[in-house]
Amino acid sequence: MSAAGSPPAGGDGAVRPSGLLDVLRVASVVLDTEGRVVLWSPQAEELFGYSAREALGQYAARIMVHEEHLDLVVKLFADVMRTGLSWAGAFPIRRRDGGTRLVEFRNMRLLDARGNVYALGLAVDQSTVRRLEQDVALSTRIVAQSPIGLAVLDIGLRYVSVNPALEQINGIPAAQHLGRTMREVLPHLDADTIEGAARQVLDTGRPLIDRFTSGRTPADPDEDHAWSVSLYRLENALGTVLGVAVSVVDITEQYRANAEAERARRRLAVIADASARIGTTLELDHTAGELADVAVPELADAAAVDLLDAVVRGRRSTLGPTEPAVMRALAVRSVDAADVLPAADPPGTVTQYAPDRLITECVRTGRPVMVPQVKDEDLARIARSPEAAALLARAGVHSYLAVPLIARGEVLGALDLTRTRTPRPFDEDDLLLARELASRAAVQIDNARWYQNARDTALTLQRSLLPSHPSMTGGLEVASRYQPAGTTSEVGGDWFDVIPLGGDRTALVVGDVMGSGIPAAAAMGRLRTATHTLASLGLDPAVLLDHLDRITGGLDQVIATCVYAVHDPRERQCVIANAGHLPPARVRTGRVSELLDLPTGVPLGVGGVAFSTTTVELEPGDRLVFYTDGLVETRRHPLDERLDRLLALLDQPGGSLEEVCDLLLRTLHEPDNFDDVALLIARATTPPGT
Repeated sequence: MSAAGSPPAGGDGAVRPSGLLDVLRVASVVLDTEGRVVLWSPQAEELFGYSAREALGQYAARIMVHEEHLDLVVKLFADVMRTGLSWAGAFPIRRRDGGTRLVEFRNMRLLDARGNVYALGLAVDQSTVRRLEQDVALSTRIVAQSPIGLAVLDIGLRYVSVNPALEQINGIPAAQHLGRTMREVLPHLDADTIEGAARQVLDTGRPLIDRFTSGRTPADPDEDHAWSVSLYRLENALGTVLGVAVSVVDITEQYRANAEAERARRRLAVIADASARIGTTLELDHTAGELADVAVPELADAAAVDLLDAVVRGRRSTLGPTEPAVMRALAVRSVDAADVLPAADPPGTVTQYAPDRLITECVRTGRPVMVPQVKDEDLARIARSPEAAALLARAGVHSYLAVPLIARGEVLGALDLTRTRTPRPFDEDDLLLARELASRAAVQIDNARWYQNARDTALTLQRSLLPSHPSMTGGLEVASRYQPAGTTSEVGGDWFDVIPLGGDRTALVVGDVMGSGIPAAAAMGRLRTATHTLASLGLDPAVLLDHLDRITGGLDQVIATCVYAVHDPRERQCVIANAGHLPPARVRTGRVSELLDLPTGVPLGVGGVAFSTTTVELEPGDRLVFYTDGLVETRRHPLDERLDRLLALLDQPGGSLEEVCDLLLRTLHEPDNFDDVALLIARATTPPGT
């Protein structure tokens, strides 16, 4: 193998030429003491225009020098031959074609083995020399003054030269680079990658441009820097590979700006994601879970959402400096269930945090609390107990951030964030993102909180208005169910009623006030009360509905559907009137279940249309099934298909009335049907004494 930095040897062991002389095209001419040409090189033929046959034996001055310089040249030639001192200079020469050319000469005396004296003349076209000098000077000046770090590595990837800019970038003098590899000079850089790229350039000759690398050098050992590195293969005029040229541009500021732009883009992406994902329902726990899902893993390795317990209960909460914070855990998320989850409060639990805890400080002041580097003493103020602090330490919590959840000027709780696996501590950018997430989520959480409180109130009101009827009347066995709407919707105005009348008769009522929430529940209560009053008068069902229609019309924008039936066990029949409601189903032993063929009528509150009464037979053992539309209506199926499904379920043999109620609700009331359901099933019995 050749020595490092040396051009490779030829097959015979000789070192290959550099090719510089070929660039210069140096002409060689040897003269005897008389000044006649005795040797004439091919380059001389090219430079002077005379072939060797034409030049040999001729007086050199006559074919090489212009007449006006002939005497001077003859004198210089004589001086060289007499004194042996070499001479250099530039003269315009005369070419064979009559033209002239300025040529650089180097003349010196030669002696052969016999003591004979000769003169050697080396001649080069001066324009070629000047061009080469300019190239060298320009290259030297550019390399020395360039703000770009430049270096040349030999084929062994050892430094051959380093410019001042690279000295400054690396923080190491040029002399300490020379003869050493990159990994020896800069051990804290990714030398394997860079040297691998350099070898690829040596092998292929294809340059590698703008390769990114980062790390630390002695110039700034405490900060990471970024560089753009380009590599080019160096060859001489003959194509011999000399090594690799390296250019290094410090792009730290650009890199940091790009990193900041990327962080800003990530923040916007997370915020956009939060806007789409948080608040998809009005369920408090679900909304809190959506916030935690957005925060992990984009912002933290673990997140907890806790609200002040008083806030959850619908009361405002203000904490004094010595008061503990009573928090209700709503959601916990973690990238690894085995790390911080054992130390977190399980969702649904209520925990008291002492006044010195960081989460207490956060909700008391309404300001974020950030601990970039968590120490052991900090864990005691983060965790709810010493045992939890030990679990956090074991999980490797090294950075902590808590931001308040504030909506409409009220502190609701806090978003609690920790990092275990992410090596970077929380910084101001993370705080900015966390505050933005908390601000957006707090409004949704507050909406869910107030909705849940309002829904609970309406549901309580509605349940208080629903009857608590006996399972047996004079001629009926009765079972009923009320199923609130899904958790993402408000309570409705569905109701049912069982009203004992004289003579073992029983009134059966199922109705549905259009709308939802407290207004619908309140309207339902008023209609139920009116129905009780009117039923006690023994009115025909059609007449009763007519009175209810006028009462409903007096309510503010209330529309309701209703089926009113009176069962007489002695007559073994029911008289029924319908106000825009779905028809009841009749189930008879040995027959296929059917929907009663009743005049539909118009809903209560519309007015102007008379109701009619229909009489249907109901033998002992027969059943009537009353229901509201929430049981059978869906967005995906035709109503007729759903009613057929109801009848098919009623045709199934066996089962008590309670079991049939459960079967219908379990099978027909789908999760995406956000409507409440009232269900009433009555089976005719034989009254006592008949």
